[in-house]
Amino acid sequence: MKGERFSLCMALVLSLSWAFTGPALAADQAVRQHADQAFQRLHEQSRQDDAPNSSGRKTGVAGATESPSAFTTEEYLVGKGQGDLAKGKIVCQRVSELAARTDLAKQIRVLVKEHAIDRIRERTGREAEQDIEVVREEIVQEYLQGVKIVDRRTDEAGGTCSATAVMSKSQIQPKPAPNTADPLPTITR
Repeated sequence: MKGERFSLCMALVLSLSWAFTGPALAADQAVRQHADQAFQRLHEQSRQDDAPNSSGRKTGVAGATESPSAFTTEEYLVGKGQGDLAKGKIVCQRVSELAARTDLAKQIRVLVKEHAIDRIRERTGREAEQDIEVVREEIVQEYLQGVKIVDRRTDEAGGTCSATAVMSKSQIQPKPAPNTADPLPTITR
């Protein structure tokens, strides 16, 4: 009798645990499958990028024939980025592309914050010690449209890869000027 109850309890526990973890395992498997497919596409793109084009030259960008020098600074913003090849070729390319896009965004707008802390420590019987800490931070937050990666290069000897991104200056949205025409509200007491 005790054995039957134990078996019944174990079956109930296992079925409840499967009921709660089954969907999570299925979702986990779906996410893993999606990641595997994305990685496979990146791997195929990497092979296409390394293949020579019809003229026999490697372009660095799948199907791209534009040269970075074809984009003038009067019409385009040009950003350059670099990555570490030690992390793998695909990761290096993605990091360099992101760095190039960030370089573009920094040319449009960047928030620079500085925070300084000045500490003076006095201990009994000793001279005062002064410690100054300055923290500077660059914050880049821009929505970019029409950005093209026009060049990717790999320097295996140097262990780096680089990317060049361009964006038409006509895509830049002007920042609205602060509205100073409105008078400050009057407080009456």
